[in-house]
Amino acid sequence: MLATFWSRDFLLNRSFLWLLFLVNLAGTIYGYIWYEDQLLATFNNHPLWQIVFVPDSPTASLFFTVSLLYLLFPPQKPYRLSMIGRSLIEALAVVCSVKYGIWAVAMIVAGAWQGADLYWQHYMLIASHLGMAFEALLFFRFMKAGAAALAVAAGWLLLNDTVDYTFGVFPYLADELDDDLSAVCIFTFALSILSFGAAMFIWRFRKQV
Repeated sequence: MLATFWSRDFLLNRSFLWLLFLVNLAGTIYGYIWYEDQLLATFNNHPLWQIVFVPDSPTASLFFTVSLLYLLFPPQKPYRLSMIGRSLIEALAVVCSVKYGIWAVAMIVAGAWQGADLYWQHYMLIASHLGMAFEALLFFRFMKAGAAALAVAAGWLLLNDTVDYTFGVFPYLADELDDDLSAVCIFTFALSILSFGAAMFIWRFRKQV
């Protein structure tokens, strides 16, 4: 019975895909609203080009939301350029969702471990970010992205990490983690590499559909 919920027929059912699309779209919009203060602060105090590196999780969710559209409306006559674009978006959806899904949960837990207060929003964020990572890995077997696209996506993650911790535009952390910034930085870079490794592992052994 449980296997039904993992099956291709269930996961690619259009009604389920539309539900997942709407949930992810709503989460993406909420995520950008969540980053509103930091986006404004970056706009006012940093070069404009750094803004794109600020909203990590909602951008990952945006990539996955667009990837769902490819499953809902598969191109009938895909051209090479459009296939490359699709592969890059799907690769970014997978590695970014895994990385930032786990990263956000780890930062919330680490802050709480050191005494930060937890509110209902934190538990909601934990559930939604774990869902981000899980759904990306679950649906990767239905995507077209390959090793080259995953490598490009990993490069984007490492570039994002470099900009975040060089110019101070990383996501806001609990005050309790301010004295652990070096450890957070190392963890963030390591998680980018691990997320790429997880995606490559699934790509290597996924079913071709």
